[in-house]
Amino acid sequence: MERYILGVDVGGTGIKGGVVDVVNGTLVDDRKRLLTPKPATPESVAETFAELVRMHDWKGPVAAGFPAVVKNGICMTASNIEKSWIGLSIEKIFSEACGCPVVAVNDADAAGLAMMKLGIGKGRKGLVIVLTIGTGIGSALFFNGELISNTELGHILFKGDIAERYCSNIVREKGDLSWEEWGTRLNEYLTHLNKLFSPDCFILGGGVTKKYELFSQYLTVNVDVFAAELKNAAGTIGASLYAAERFNAK
Repeated sequence: MERYILGVDVGGTGIKGGVVDVVNGTLVDDRKRLLTPKPATPESVAETFAELVRMHDWKGPVAAGFPAVVKNGICMTASNIEKSWIGLSIEKIFSEACGCPVVAVNDADAAGLAMMKLGIGKGRKGLVIVLTIGTGIGSALFFNGELISNTELGHILFKGDIAERYCSNIVREKGDLSWEEWGTRLNEYLTHLNKLFSPDCFILGGGVTKKYELFSQYLTVNVDVFAAELKNAAGTIGASLYAAERFNAK
């Protein structure tokens, strides 16, 4: 059984990685971060990915949380990554670049797994929607603890565009929105999701939840809303937990 896996979270602005003990779900070294190259082509991202692996002096298995629909290691969509990724094997490209076996998973699904196995979602039954709010809005859907993968609820049509262009954290920053303005937008989006899915709760993740107390008062949707405790480490840890199941199943 693989106990230690290097988890790498490929985001729209940064690529972060740390070694994870998948038995107890903890980071065992300091996470390192590199900027996501622009444009985020397969070649440039793979080079940065490999550099991060080298920074950890790592030779073992690697998990990659990736900002796209991922099926059997293949990139199926591209919103916060170059469109040239579509149809390519993330696992093959990263593995060839870093010289290590790689398992890829949707980044929000990875973060959601960590929150459901180790965080506020542990033991929760019914329908749970996890939202990761950053450059875009990622989602992970769980029913009785089981992941329903690749939901991408940040890309549903809302307010005349896709939802993440209305209430992601980067929209708040670029639009210089107050916490009340942005929190109200986020609440409108949560209310829309509540009408569509009737979840038992929402769990919010991503760096913006470090400031949860500044906007939580504006989240008046008629369902429980929780902030994730794992913050930015969730993607790294969750990708490793997902990969451990894949590696150990081989």
